Amino acid sequence: MASTLPPFPRLVFAVLEPISLIAGWIAAYFDTVGFIADQIPSSPLLNALPSSPSAQVVALQLGNTYMLLALLGLFILNTTTDVRVVKVYIIALAIADIGHVVPTMWMLGWERSIAVQSWNKMAWGNIGATVFLFVTRVAYLVGLFGKDRVTRKGKIL
Repeated sequence: MASTLPPFPRLVFAVLEPISLIAGWIAAYFDTVGFIADQIPSSPLLNALPSSPSAQVVALQLGNTYMLLALLGLFILNTTTDVRVVKVYIIALAIADIGHVVPTMWMLGWERSIAVQSWNKMAWGNIGATVFLFVTRVAYLVGLFGKDRVTRKGKIL
């Protein structure tokens, strides 16, 4: 359960990450066109172009995936007492973090990827927040935050 995680990973994975995923869902569902336009920080002229119905469907599906991930995180981290389940869940998310950051940086190009001062809120979410989550996941998995807490049954998780 989330209570078996050390305090900092518990805060990040069981509170902050679900909140950020729900924020992504809200953005995709309630400002679909803006959500699409902000994926790649570019000129106002390019962002003013209309998005296709296909792009809008993909954005809405991505928003749905964000909500799914928020719910899975909340359910897994708040119901299981098996540390193996938590750790493989965290490993899966770390792998997905790489699959999220790499295409974003690829599409931005190296120069825009490292030009942090020019990132918009979407780039901060897609790169900055995701790299932070990845580093926190790896730090948890290698034990930098300490051991998992003992459950009521006396098992170390």
